[in-house]
Amino acid sequence: MRAVPGWAVATATAAPVLLVAGWTVAAARQPSGYDPVRDTLSELAGPGATDPWIMTGCLVLLGCCYLTTAAVLHAAGLPARFLLAVGGAATVALIAFPRPRVGGSLAHGTVATVAVLALVLWPAGAALRLPGAAVRAEPPWAFRRPVALAVTTLLLALFGWFVVEVTGGSRTGLAERVSAVAVALWPLLALLSARRAHRRWSAAQVAPAHRAGGRAGRPGEPPAGAGRPATGG
Repeated sequence: MRAVPGWAVATATAAPVLLVAGWTVAAARQPSGYDPVRDTLSELAGPGATDPWIMTGCLVLLGCCYLTTAAVLHAAGLPARFLLAVGGAATVALIAFPRPRVGGSLAHGTVATVAVLALVLWPAGAALRLPGAAVRAEPPWAFRRPVALAVTTLLLALFGWFVVEVTGGSRTGLAERVSAVAVALWPLLALLSARRAHRRWSAAQVAPAHRAGGRAGRPGEPPAGAGRPATGG
């Protein structure tokens, strides 16, 4: 089992922080008519926004956080890491296809849908078993099949709420923000799970070596009892 570097945990922690800080600062720069409960994050990065670079910069950094996590999270398995990387790349690509000031955009909608679906489905990717892949006796808790499927089900439910609000609700912005934070938090929890599992695995590998070393003695030392004069009866 490969170790999870500490800097990767810091990067994953930065993802939800960047997301919330980005939309808070960007929303504060908008005219009084902007309503974070009603209006979407795409409007903060679109051509009609005030200082759209705030939200676009946060989206780029957020996507890079997802890509970094996908690169180091070996315990998740290849399907999950691939989906997470696709979600990260699509998040970065959103800045190339901003939402227009009036009307919709097929390109923006397509890239946003790819990003959302990849980031929602990647936890379930840990439950897939590729042909010829080694079966892990006990994966980290975040990548056990019941947990992985439950997380994806929850994220899909939040995404469904967002879709309902888009089609006729008045809380589109709130649904999008709740879904986005949930999506951004799971890579961090998954990394912490893998890091904890690696520490346990390392401790299990070291313990037998210590026991064996205690029986054999230190290198260069005679076995216990050697060199003592024999006592005759």
